[in-house]
Amino acid sequence: MEELIKTFKQKDGSVAVDGRDLHDFLEVDTQYTKWIDRMIEYGFTENVDFTSFSQKSLKPSGGRPQVNHALTLDMAKELSMIQRTDRGKQARQYFIAMEKRAKAKQQLPQTPEEKIMLLLQNANEDNKKINQIDNRVKDLEHNKPLTPGEYNYISHAVGGAVNTYVQTHHLILTTKQRGKLYKDINGGIKQIAGIQTRAQLREKDFENVDRYIRNWVPSTATILIIKQLSEPVASNEG
Repeated sequence: MEELIKTFKQKDGSVAVDGRDLHDFLEVDTQYTKWIDRMIEYGFTENVDFTSFSQKSLKPSGGRPQVNHALTLDMAKELSMIQRTDRGKQARQYFIAMEKRAKAKQQLPQTPEEKIMLLLQNANEDNKKINQIDNRVKDLEHNKPLTPGEYNYISHAVGGAVNTYVQTHHLILTTKQRGKLYKDINGGIKQIAGIQTRAQLREKDFENVDRYIRNWVPSTATILIIKQLSEPVASNEG
């Protein structure tokens, strides 16, 4: 940014505005010492809003040192506004831009260590966001309902498991007895998936349910109930 008005850093690191240079930029007709004294009367405090210092005069050698002032940016902005001129407005906007630039610079890493820390922080934040997105995507995928094809597959697998059990054990069952087998296998599916009805199955349940069906055998209680119901029906079971 082009320097319109002379500024310099003070011992505490703050930026100060050269009072005489501001006076010249504002094109004030009044002599500097009279003008600054009148400006200070607006309520500015020495060693808070400004500090006084002496500097060599630009006049030929032998002249007395000039009194100058180091103004804070806030004071310089107020003095510029007090003038109520285009130059005053321009100076005030210049100081505001300086403040914004200084704040932005303070927020940027200065040392190699700070730059590395910033890179690591940004990387960690990016990783957290990526993980959160991945988790949400996985959650949505796992919790979406089964497709019609997957649901039909489960239904056929249940029927196939029951038929395989009946044929393997050479059973002759009534509809009621077969119903007990279906109730047993469906009850196991609901239990491992934590659902009330098979229509509530989700993608995350598919593999476990498929594995369960492949390894299913009716419970001892179900087998006993079927035997009790088979008394009037001939059975080839040994």
